[in-house]
Amino acid sequence: MIRASLWQRFAASRSGLIGLAILVLVLILAASAPVFFPGDPFAIVDKPFLPPFGTHLLGTDSLGRDMAAGIAHGAGTSLMIGLVATLAALFIGTLIGAFAGFYGGLVDNLLMRLTELFQTIPSFIFAIVLVAILSPSLSSTIIAIAVVSWPPIARLVRGEFLSLRRREFVEAAIVLGMGDLQMIFRQILPNCLSAIIVTGSLLVATAILVESALAFLGLGDPNIMSWGFMIGAGRTYLRTAWWLCAIPGIAILLTVLAINLVGEGLNDALNPRLRTL
Repeated sequence: MIRASLWQRFAASRSGLIGLAILVLVLILAASAPVFFPGDPFAIVDKPFLPPFGTHLLGTDSLGRDMAAGIAHGAGTSLMIGLVATLAALFIGTLIGAFAGFYGGLVDNLLMRLTELFQTIPSFIFAIVLVAILSPSLSSTIIAIAVVSWPPIARLVRGEFLSLRRREFVEAAIVLGMGDLQMIFRQILPNCLSAIIVTGSLLVATAILVESALAFLGLGDPNIMSWGFMIGAGRTYLRTAWWLCAIPGIAILLTVLAINLVGEGLNDALNPRLRTL
């Protein structure tokens, strides 16, 4: 039998397909926001506290802003922050883990003690401190999430390198005279990509949750609409206008759930033990 393609293995996971479908809908919502909701999502469009499914699809908030416009524009913000912060964390963690696992010895000890130092600090509190120091903005949020997210990636990549650096193909590369950087980036790292991809997909969901929590606390960019900002702005009116928190909360729940389901599907597709010939 011909080895099943990556898509065929992924499609065998029903939960992965459900997650992918939800994620695609969120991406379409984010991409279509400027078309269906042009202009500023902070603009006041009607009376405050209008309920959903009336004049406006999802109602209005305490200032009379369109909730549907906020959800659509917030989708792009949350996905962008989650993706960029995850890529930054993957870059930092992969480099540190690769050099620690490849060289071992003193280099490994120094880099792993640095990693452990970051891991001893509660990640969310550290993110709050970083954003407060840098001043709330889009860039400071991304930097804070990336800084608190890279240590698990570093430990994962280090473990993969430790298990692969004595394999036959690495020894063959040494005999052929390959340099250290060539062996790291051309021989060993490609064999770690499946684990990195799966972990990175799950890290996007965590980054979205951290960004939402920071925005909820008022530490997000005040000039950019996000789901966490919407929940934070509506928490005072939770008893009288439930939709102000419920609607963006459901959006966060579905997006994070979808990303986790896609991550599980990727794990099933990329796990060598599940591949059949």
